[in-house]
Amino acid sequence: MASNRQAPTIKQLEYFTAIAGQSSYRRAAEELGVSQPALTTQIAALESALGLSLFERSRAGTLLTPEGRELLDQARQMLLAMREFRENAQVLAQGYQTTYKLGVPPTVGPYLLPNVLPELHARYHALKLYVREGPPRLLQRGLVEGAYDLAIVPLPVDVEGLAVEPLFTEPLKFVVPADHRLAGKPQVMPSQLRGEKVLTLEEQHHFHHQVQEICEDLGAQLQRDYEGTSLDTLRQMVVMGLGVAFLPGLYVHSEMHNPEALHVSELKAKPILRQHGLVWRASAPGRRFYRELAAHTREIIRRRLGDVVTVDSP
Repeated sequence: MASNRQAPTIKQLEYFTAIAGQSSYRRAAEELGVSQPALTTQIAALESALGLSLFERSRAGTLLTPEGRELLDQARQMLLAMREFRENAQVLAQGYQTTYKLGVPPTVGPYLLPNVLPELHARYHALKLYVREGPPRLLQRGLVEGAYDLAIVPLPVDVEGLAVEPLFTEPLKFVVPADHRLAGKPQVMPSQLRGEKVLTLEEQHHFHHQVQEICEDLGAQLQRDYEGTSLDTLRQMVVMGLGVAFLPGLYVHSEMHNPEALHVSELKAKPILRQHGLVWRASAPGRRFYRELAAHTREIIRRRLGDVVTVDSP
């Protein structure tokens, strides 16, 4: 016997995933730009159409029911498929999409993008990039879920379903206070770092884990009691004599024009590097354009930052 229930709408699925992500009707309504009563009405209609409850409200907030949890991932995949359907139509009609969401780590974006975006916009006049910062793990998850179209993240990437184009390899510079015993040396022997108190960013940053591996390798002490919230904070902590640090080459190039209070050096015969790439969903309709974009980005980086980083081969 045929059911008289109406099929869920795209809008209802968007509302469902928004509430699930925010664990709050109020915050989801603010995110979507709709009134809370309108949101409540649509969810009630969706639950009626499905014949089950998706949420339960408690003092802890709005929680998914077991049925809601079971359906959430499928709802996200359906929204992603619909978005890619629309994007594919736009690519077929116009040659490439005009608006993209780009994710970047906070330790890369502010020091790379000002050198790259102006030339990309000059080349692609209709191109619009909405840039948001986030930790690499969240950026990769956001790509899979459709929250981002593109992301610049540290390599390697081992998430299934993502395509990768290498962009560049960046050195990490060793930074000490001006009155430190190692100040004034253009190169430092790795053995001289044994026992040194090394500062880094909070654990949520991919950069933290790379510095942790360096410390373990060289016998240095990672200062967990003094973790910076940003690279600027980390630099100031070194200036105040709380320890030494490793800072990305792009940051040093962009922000440290008069480092009187700090000294920058490198480890002799042991360069410390991190590689970055442009990443997107392998199924994305704009994947051919993304590879073109990666090639032009490498070209710009080679021209403008070739003395700071090494441009990678595709």
